Amino acid sequence: MKNERIAILSGLRTPMAKAGGKFKELQADTLGARLIRELMMNSPIGFDEVDEVIIGNVSQPIHAANIARVISLRAGFPESTPAMTVNRNCSSGMQSITSAASKIYANEGKVYLCGGVESMSNIPFIYNKKMTSLFVQLSRSRTYLDRARTILGFRPTFLKPIVGLMSGLTDPVSGLMMGSTAEILVRDFGISREEQDEYSIQSHEKALKAKKSGRFDQEITPLVYDEVHGKFLDHDDGIREGLTLKKLARLRPFFDKKNGTITAANSSQVTDAAAAVILMSESEAKKRGLKPLGFLREYSYQGLEPKRMGLGPVFATHDLLLKTGLSMKDMDLIEINEAFASQVIACQKAFASKAFAKTHFGDDEAIGEINPDILNVNGGSIALGHPVGMTGTRLIITLLHELKNRGLQRGLATLCIGGGQGAALLLEAE
Repeated sequence: MKNERIAILSGLRTPMAKAGGKFKELQADTLGARLIRELMMNSPIGFDEVDEVIIGNVSQPIHAANIARVISLRAGFPESTPAMTVNRNCSSGMQSITSAASKIYANEGKVYLCGGVESMSNIPFIYNKKMTSLFVQLSRSRTYLDRARTILGFRPTFLKPIVGLMSGLTDPVSGLMMGSTAEILVRDFGISREEQDEYSIQSHEKALKAKKSGRFDQEITPLVYDEVHGKFLDHDDGIREGLTLKKLARLRPFFDKKNGTITAANSSQVTDAAAAVILMSESEAKKRGLKPLGFLREYSYQGLEPKRMGLGPVFATHDLLLKTGLSMKDMDLIEINEAFASQVIACQKAFASKAFAKTHFGDDEAIGEINPDILNVNGGSIALGHPVGMTGTRLIITLLHELKNRGLQRGLATLCIGGGQGAALLLEAE
């Protein structure tokens, strides 16, 4: 366990908007810059006091290479403030925070602005190889005759695009889309379609309750998406009311159309959003007389079989518990990112399984059952959305606020990572 905790001074996020919806005209760098400027303007920390800006992002836009640098300058940081972008797929928003923590422990800096952003609306469609070759040939043609010959070689099939979102959600090692890896867990753990749909309904119900109670107001800042008409969004717009098993049963499986169980309703939503936090050591916060939102005590990243990537939280949490000497019973609240309902259910079953612990870790006892009453108490990505580069930061902000609201001390934030990894963070509140 680390000798000193990392203080998470404050955190803020935008609402999560369905891809292709209200935030579709806002590129990722715009989302990030507006959010981070708002966070800094309401912080006791000055722009010039931040040693570095670190932002997680997966589908980096071609117009904003090293998007963290673009965001930092547009948000108002001095040109002298360095910035870097990190990418660990779904945990990129966590990676930004743990990267800063490592730098703080190494005495490379004192104050960091970290976060994650994703505009899934703006992940591009890409020309296929035949079409790009035709463009290259056209550019190299020297005469009208050469150009005419090249154009005559065109076929309508050349215009079939490569969908960037689908490619990004496909693991090149296993060759499987993320949803297909979740179908493997369905078979491994005997998870029914009804179990998944019931879990999804609960996610929406908990999120709706949190929204109506004003719980999310603590972490969300409204974002203007249409300046001309003064339109803004102040809530996550994917939460649904009145869902029933009967309604969800009508949906067809998406990844395995013949024998599958995973649908759009029991999968995380494709969304656009940004989130950010300000970090420093606990001693630095005390020296400045600041009261943090909470603390990062320890963290772990672990690898596993890519085609069963959804079990990443189990592997990372097992290592985290070994590092800290704690058990699952010591956790007051737990956030497991809801990539898929089946994936969370599989993790619950794996955590509680002696056989799984023996097979994968050589342990005689199970890691520990998860009390469903402390899991994702305000819903998760199935109801709220999963902007892949941002979610890791969002989990941390949400969990720390909830620990504080309930007067609890310790929480686990964990998620699976496309490609076969898991991340787990131990968070604490006073």
